[in-house]
Amino acid sequence: MSKQSKTLIENYFKNHSFVGSDIESFNSLIDHELNDIIEENKVIEPTIIPQNIDSFKIRFDKIWVTQPEITEADGSKRNIYPGEARLRKITYSAPIYVEVSAHINDVQRETLTTQIGNMPIMLKSKNCHLSKLNREELIAKGEDPDDPGGYFIINGTEKVLVDIEDLAPNRVLVEKATVGPSKFTGKIFSERGSFKIPHTLEKLSDGIFYLSFTRVKRIPIIVIIKALGLLKDEEIMKFINAESLSDEVLVNLYEYVSIKTEEDAIDFVARKIGITQTKEIRVERMQEILDKYLLPHLGIEKEDRIYKAYNLCKFLKKYLQVSSGSLEVDDKDHYMNKKLKLSGDLLSDLLRVNFKVLVGDLLYNFQRIVKRGKFPSIKAIIREKLLTQRIDSAMATGNWVGGRKGVCQRIQRLNFLETMSHLQRVVSPLSASQENFQARALHSTHLGRLCPIETPEGTNIGLRKNLSLLVAISGQSGEEEVIKAMKNNGMKSLW
Repeated sequence: MSKQSKTLIENYFKNHSFVGSDIESFNSLIDHELNDIIEENKVIEPTIIPQNIDSFKIRFDKIWVTQPEITEADGSKRNIYPGEARLRKITYSAPIYVEVSAHINDVQRETLTTQIGNMPIMLKSKNCHLSKLNREELIAKGEDPDDPGGYFIINGTEKVLVDIEDLAPNRVLVEKATVGPSKFTGKIFSERGSFKIPHTLEKLSDGIFYLSFTRVKRIPIIVIIKALGLLKDEEIMKFINAESLSDEVLVNLYEYVSIKTEEDAIDFVARKIGITQTKEIRVERMQEILDKYLLPHLGIEKEDRIYKAYNLCKFLKKYLQVSSGSLEVDDKDHYMNKKLKLSGDLLSDLLRVNFKVLVGDLLYNFQRIVKRGKFPSIKAIIREKLLTQRIDSAMATGNWVGGRKGVCQRIQRLNFLETMSHLQRVVSPLSASQENFQARALHSTHLGRLCPIETPEGTNIGLRKNLSLLVAISGQSGEEEVIKAMKNNGMKSLW
């Protein structure tokens, strides 16, 4: 190795942490994701309220996390460092505070700041006390100055959240079908918050294109496009924009030419999926299904329907191009079609589910006290230990939301290299007992991203991988910067 190369590599590792992407992911959770979770559950309306008032709402206004601290037996609070957490077998965590307000008859009456739980803090993240210390100060606190951080301390045990490799959401993939009447299937996993809804497009022997998602099974896609507000056949053809394949689209348009209005299309879909009430209720329930469960990543409001129609046309266009051979079939194992769930994403999933549990508990406590004829204060109905217990339990056992096991693991400290390896591990959600030869094989796109050598022998071969040493994982901010640059160069947004 030349002297210049050696100097470059040395400088790179001086300025870049091995676990920098994981730490950024955790910082992003604290700065942005927590606010998104609050936005999803911003207003809570109990169904049972005191008789003398017309409306009662509880609003969550702001959420923030401070730095790790400990409450001693005498009630005093002070900062805690990781060394003490390890020795005393306690969790290195910081309080989560929320600003809550009560609104009676739409007038704000009570506002308070309360703690709703404790959040385990990742070592060396910006909320960690160690992040601002130099080498000498780290040694004084009993820490290894070369330790990269990127893990948690739960009940005195060092725990690491193992990155999970999954198919990228909100991306259309068309592949050859192995079973069923359709030669090709188009798939998209639409992700919004805790929802991840699979959508499937297929062409059956009658020449009609069918879309399936949640309760809606094999409904003609043209009818769904019309139900979303794109009614004119000419406009549908324009947005599909597949001139050489227009005959196949015309067959579908001709089949449902009798559907002239949005309401007719919505009613057609509602009857197909077995909603049996009166027409008004049928249409209303179907509209709710289309808003909430059809491509929710594009929005869940009524005004988002037309953009969903445009995107379904794009989906159909790609399906036509692949099935005619003018476009290649998508490769599921290509790393462009993958997404890594880092520590911040995994904790975000856990918090999102458990925050809903906290909201349900809050409602139950409020309604129970109202039934007794009393009017409770907000502070009395928020159980701060509930969220803490549920987060700590998941981190201690490794059992995650969605039935995943082994997400949080005890860090391996046999030697420094093994620790580094464990901090950079990537696990595929596929079952180790099934063959999945293609998923286990080394793909050309792994070059520079994943280590081609380090993988276990036996059933887990190719499913348990490790990030390469120079890899950096782009977050949401990367996407935002690309979109901003494109807009600066003249790209116009549809919404």
